[in-house]
Amino acid sequence: MAHTTTPEASTPSSAAGVDVLLSGMVFLDIVFTDLPHAPWPGHEVWAGGMGSSPGGIANLAMATARLDLRTSLVAAFSDDGYGHWCRDVLGRQERVDLSRSCTIPDWHSPVTVSMAYDGDRAMVTHGHDAPISTTTMLGENPPVPRAVITELGDEPWWEPSRAAGALVFADVGWDPTEVWDRGVLRRLSGCHAFTPNEVEAMAYTRTDTAADALSNLTELVPLAVVTRGYKGAMAIDQTTGERASVPALDVPALDPTGAGDVFAAALVFGTLEQWPLVERLLFAALASSLAVQQFGGGLAAPGWGDIADWWTRTSRAAAEQNPAAVALAKSYGFLAEHLTNHEGRSVRRAYATIAQLSDL
Repeated sequence: MAHTTTPEASTPSSAAGVDVLLSGMVFLDIVFTDLPHAPWPGHEVWAGGMGSSPGGIANLAMATARLDLRTSLVAAFSDDGYGHWCRDVLGRQERVDLSRSCTIPDWHSPVTVSMAYDGDRAMVTHGHDAPISTTTMLGENPPVPRAVITELGDEPWWEPSRAAGALVFADVGWDPTEVWDRGVLRRLSGCHAFTPNEVEAMAYTRTDTAADALSNLTELVPLAVVTRGYKGAMAIDQTTGERASVPALDVPALDPTGAGDVFAAALVFGTLEQWPLVERLLFAALASSLAVQQFGGGLAAPGWGDIADWWTRTSRAAAEQNPAAVALAKSYGFLAEHLTNHEGRSVRRAYATIAQLSDL
């Protein structure tokens, strides 16, 4: 069947300029949290919490937009109810530019159900590839962003942006075959940064430690970052000669959905702002720690208002000589100046529910 497509309008317009350009599949995420145990056949499990949110590449789009980065998303949306809702949340509420996205009739929205329990999550997904490519949606005159965030498995739709000077931040998806073909790393040519987790980094580089994997990756990209979950993150930036390692924040994790996307968004922000490497990693660790304490994937991504709230609480606790807060206030003292720059535009999280939109 032939598909007709229509472009989407949203605010702000892409004419205002683009900081981050993204492309990928948008899912409707339905998230169940605080399950007492894994579900099994023939039994019903009641969850302590539930939320719905645009997911997939939308997690990244919301995370970058919440940090005041002008974000343009190139994606296909279904003409069904889920597609209309996801588009409305992203365009009207989150102010993501969708002017190069398309609506496709007779194609249903991809859906993921995420179930969080035992400190991790299990997911069930259904969807089909969109019948239109990113390159086609971008057209002959794509925007010139400051940065692109992409997965190595995607088509190289970002090449024109890279040629125009954009910094390309690449990640890699989990290899279900666990073959970890090193040929994948050849796709890093021209990329500015690579941000795998430590399992992926060690597997692709055939090394035994995250530190050794990081050293190997510096031969491939100017900025190599290895994320380590509850152990934090480490990175080497060859453009500045910096090396840094930071711990994760000790927080109760309600829902880890989208935490990696939030980390990447914060890292991109700090890089575009030319922050020192250790500050970029600390900021990314903070942003992801704030995200996992809420449920809803992308809608749990913190805005500057949430970051300001955390800094106020931490500063007050430090003034009362709380040892953990004193240490955090010392490490994150650089935030005070940056928070001032975002006063008046302090977006806070939306409620992760399909019933209503949050008034931001």
